[in-house]
Amino acid sequence: MIDSRTAPYAALLLRTSLGVMFIAHALLKYAVFTLPGTAQFFVSLGLPGVLAYFTFWAELIGGSLILAGVYGRWVSAALLPILLGAAWAHAGNGWVFSAPNGGWEYPTFLAAAAVAHLLLGDGAFALSTLLGRRNAPQWA
Repeated sequence: MIDSRTAPYAALLLRTSLGVMFIAHALLKYAVFTLPGTAQFFVSLGLPGVLAYFTFWAELIGGSLILAGVYGRWVSAALLPILLGAAWAHAGNGWVFSAPNGGWEYPTFLAAAAVAHLLLGDGAFALSTLLGRRNAPQWA
């Protein structure tokens, strides 16, 4: 059974963790690997280099929206292809993400967290909720 008193705070923790993670990965692409370096990595995987720039902006803007709770559940759904693409990119490296070139379990777990966010909603202190806007679909 879901505890309705604590569930909004659980959703808040999930939302803020996921948002911070997306922002951190965007900044990693920008400051450590550089955007041209990230584009080169994408090309080495057989993907278009321009996809790296799209991924950077999607993670940065999407992570900020999730963190703020502005249509976060829809943003999580929109960012799922990036997480699944990351799992695909690391699939050949094995299970442990600390392995050389990283493993696939971390992006797969983050994809599951994004789906949980999509299903659960933004939770407490979401900007959309505080402004009186509903961003949750009416599935019931």
